[in-house]
Amino acid sequence: MKLRFGLVAICLALGGCNTYWERSDTISSTAGDAVAANMVMQMTDPWPPNSRNTNIPFDGERMQRAVERYRAGGSGGGASAPGVSTGPSQ
Repeated sequence: MKLRFGLVAICLALGGCNTYWERSDTISSTAGDAVAANMVMQMTDPWPPNSRNTNIPFDGERMQRAVERYRAGGSGGGASAPGVSTGPSQ
């Protein structure tokens, strides 16, 4: 008897929560900002123009030395640019 009373009480309590969703001004409960969604959907290219630039300047010889040093198990420190300190000065 107590179990039935508890179930009935829970059902009645949760049934009252439904009135909030019934009084919304949207077509459905999953309706969102359609204007913003349509703007993004019709956008020609959302990525910045420079994101397609695959010509990245680099120093191949320096990269090759670093790979060889890595494969040989050398230190990963590498050479720094002139005038740049990598640690505390002695």
